[in-house]
Amino acid sequence: MVVLKGIPSVLSPELLYALAKMGHGDELVLADANFPASSICACGPKEIRADGLGIPQLLEAILKLLPLDTYVPSPAAVMDLVDSDKQRCLSVPVWYSYSQLLAQAGSQAPLEMVERFAFYERAKKAYAVVATGCVFSLPSLE
Repeated sequence: MVVLKGIPSVLSPELLYALAKMGHGDELVLADANFPASSICACGPKEIRADGLGIPQLLEAILKLLPLDTYVPSPAAVMDLVDSDKQRCLSVPVWYSYSQLLAQAGSQAPLEMVERFAFYERAKKAYAVVATGCVFSLPSLE
């Protein structure tokens, strides 16, 4: 029996296959449960389910296998807050976790902030969208 060693157990065979097929310029979206993954994927990208997993957990596992693009200003992007959330000064602590994981993988570039609807359009051009079962919520300042 052949067993692969060193592959993080949170990466499904379907996700491993997608990672193996990706090439220069291909993008992967790691989405929370509120992201319209099925709607976005109806237009093209492959939808991969990762229910029950968090994005930081998946990102850490993926970064063990997939090299970051060093020929772009920022190899990772997040959907920026909408204006009303910015006005309320909402913080997004998970972005710090993403930055830390990316730094451990060798990237010192800041996260690229992409406006919500521009992010949706960019996601439609991604190679795949990994839909997690975790809901991303912003902490209340009240």
